[in-house]
Amino acid sequence: MREQARWTRARLGRCGPSLDLLTAHFDRHVYAPHAHDEFTIGVTVGGSEVIAYRGGRIHSYPGSIVVLEPGEMHTGGPAASEGYAYRALYTEPSLLTDGTLGGGLPHFRAAVLHDPELAAALRAAHTDISMCPDPLEAESRLPWLLTALARRHSTARASDDTLPGAGLIARTVRDRLADELLDPPSLAALATDLGLSRYQLLRAFRTTMGVPPYAWLAQHRVARARGLLESGLRPAEVAGLVGFADQAHLTRWFRRVLGVTPAAYRNSVQDTAG
Repeated sequence: MREQARWTRARLGRCGPSLDLLTAHFDRHVYAPHAHDEFTIGVTVGGSEVIAYRGGRIHSYPGSIVVLEPGEMHTGGPAASEGYAYRALYTEPSLLTDGTLGGGLPHFRAAVLHDPELAAALRAAHTDISMCPDPLEAESRLPWLLTALARRHSTARASDDTLPGAGLIARTVRDRLADELLDPPSLAALATDLGLSRYQLLRAFRTTMGVPPYAWLAQHRVARARGLLESGLRPAEVAGLVGFADQAHLTRWFRRVLGVTPAAYRNSVQDTAG
């Protein structure tokens, strides 16, 4: 296994706070004792790691979620000769308190958690956002997953999810995103305008639309891109006109939604037209 550490900084919404993501592969590296001001949330993806934490030693394995609380001194290193690989994000405590009661710092009695569904979701979000740190995607996915982590595994109590008028809330957010698809507003700003928390907005949108805001907007952008491709524009031109970061970002979503690349779609439409 090759020694590697790659950092990505993602912004949570337009002009929102940033959050750091680490992708690491180590076969020998051992961290010196240190602590973070933020929560460290990691998912082990290969090998095994041993961490000195709270006066003991904990072990993580593929699929483990590791939660290290702010201010807790810890180390980390390989537990076996094959080394270890993990994805981690470093988050302000406030991102774990939305959707819980009291607003206090969530406490995790266990540092290593077994939750395959949540681990897979965290890993997928980390991979996608590290590849393309789109602000709306980061804000749609990461706070939602961090709230789920706190609600499932910390001492925090879940807030009441009942939200009257969810359909109207979702349609209002949808229309704002459609109107501003080149530079969409942050969900935090939209939530403030509606007198909601970001978690409440996300819940209303997902419940009504069946997908989170970033996924809805990406599909809307793909629909707009189809028309531009049919008019003869090239994928590289179309990407910026509908709000994707670049042609690769357009291609990723175009294939997800329609099963073909934008170039293949444009060629087939042009051939048919001819």
